Amino acid sequence: MVFARELSEDISKEDRVEFLDLVMAPHLKVTGLQVMVMAVAIITASVGAAEVSNVQKAEVSGRLEQLNKPAVKSIQSPDGDIIDCVPIANQPAFDHPLLRNHVIQMRPSSEPEGDLTLNTGKKPKAMRQLWRRNGECPKNTVPIRRTKEEDLLRSTSLESFGKKNSKIIQQVVSSDLGAALSELAIIKTEEAGDFYGSRSVINVWNPFVQQPDEFSSAQTWVIARSGSNINIIEAGWQVHPNLYGDYNTRFFISWTRDNYQTTGCFDLRCSGFIQTSDDIALGGTIDRISEHGSTQYSFNLLVWKDVPTGNWWLQFDGIIVGYWPSSLFSTLAGRATQVQWGGEVLNQRRYGQSTATNMGSGRFPEEGFQRAALFRNVQIVDASRALVNPPTILTFAPRPNCYDIRVGTTNATWGTYFYFGGPGRNPSCP
Repeated sequence: MVFARELSEDISKEDRVEFLDLVMAPHLKVTGLQVMVMAVAIITASVGAAEVSNVQKAEVSGRLEQLNKPAVKSIQSPDGDIIDCVPIANQPAFDHPLLRNHVIQMRPSSEPEGDLTLNTGKKPKAMRQLWRRNGECPKNTVPIRRTKEEDLLRSTSLESFGKKNSKIIQQVVSSDLGAALSELAIIKTEEAGDFYGSRSVINVWNPFVQQPDEFSSAQTWVIARSGSNINIIEAGWQVHPNLYGDYNTRFFISWTRDNYQTTGCFDLRCSGFIQTSDDIALGGTIDRISEHGSTQYSFNLLVWKDVPTGNWWLQFDGIIVGYWPSSLFSTLAGRATQVQWGGEVLNQRRYGQSTATNMGSGRFPEEGFQRAALFRNVQIVDASRALVNPPTILTFAPRPNCYDIRVGTTNATWGTYFYFGGPGRNPSCP
């Protein structure tokens, strides 16, 4: 069942895609009159435009009611988001059948040994997301980005809403270039390791995304694989128009226990992740973005396993956001077998061409600081629960003329670091 506002099955897929691109893509200089004319042409080319049926409307309404929990306060963000302050015990996580009787763990009972602050001497920045300009959530509530009707209607189906296509992730875990839609420029540990967390400082940019159904991210992957059984935790920033309805850079998480075949999703769009912070909204727009040759902004990201409980915790720039309960996972219930860091682009290869969607800053890594995107202070949590430099680093950038990666020399200030990214389609990347 398709929940996009399609005009008619008689209209070609290419026409619908072209029209959606014109409406959503802010980088295209298309006047309102041009969009209107094209819309009229498409509509009149078909016998009767298809409306969203009453049945579909009822299903959408029911899904919205399920996703959007009653709030004690709502905040209108400058970017158009509505942030609902939901009582912590009423958040979507507890719709998951494995968590119906779960007792909330408000704080981790253990943290990795090492410098969690990177000697910055700074307190956590409460104004890291745009919505915080207009208010804050009360204690004992969690900020949740409200799902709107148009969010659901952009999805191909209610079942796929907020989920990551399993074909995208195949390349991440298997390096199978033929099975995936994703473009990668990453570093990774060797497989079959023994890891209990990932830490890095991630440089924040707002890359150009060519098509609404593509995305660009900078993130970490924490992966546990046993044969075909793959569990994954992801966290970082992304620009994902179809998911969020705009081209903002947003803080995101994602998870799965079966390689995204049936489980897991982005942010809180399905039950599972338990949020404890009243400061951070998953999927919220990041307030500060780096500029070429000018001010650079980054955030400290930490994912680690709490030893006594087995839960996987998330920390964003010194703020503990919440956790994935151990019961959600199979292989990750024990440890991770691989950790990865870097950039990912969803490349739809429309019209047989590589996408022009940027990765990172849109510049190649050789341009260096203030030009190329950067990960620094990359560490893993080892078996002794200490933050240490990755024992072995492998690089993976299968199409360096499109997106590349360059690892720097480990030093006392930046630790293990690398530049990554690229513009996508160019004369050397057809």
